[in-house]
Amino acid sequence: MYGDEATVRKILTELGDTWAVVGLSSNRQRAAYGVAEVLQRYGKRVVPVHPKAETVHGEQGYASLADIPFDVDVVDVFVNSELAGAVADEAVAKGADALWFQLGVIDEAAFERTREAGLDMVMDRCPAIEIPRLG
Repeated sequence: MYGDEATVRKILTELGDTWAVVGLSSNRQRAAYGVAEVLQRYGKRVVPVHPKAETVHGEQGYASLADIPFDVDVVDVFVNSELAGAVADEAVAKGADALWFQLGVIDEAAFERTREAGLDMVMDRCPAIEIPRLG
């Protein structure tokens, strides 16, 4: 388990409501699209991060985390595991408070680096599954 219940709860309820969702595009068939909708229903601002920089769910998209001209609280990662470590490093550089790797996204070295850098992190879980459980 990569992220205990206390960390899950902290990220979802205490760390802020601006979430950069890496891999979010206007493709309604992708998991990121539906998860972003759930996060918005729970009051999160969802900022799309995708090479196309599309506007999704009413929010302007950006090509990279570095391009976002404001602070983000949590970086939610929907890229494959081979690319996730680089995104983790970008999240640290951006100054995010937490990093969330989606179901199936696993990079143990990135998990350790990110935690050592002081960020809270959850890996191989989905916030859209976890947030309703909080009641």
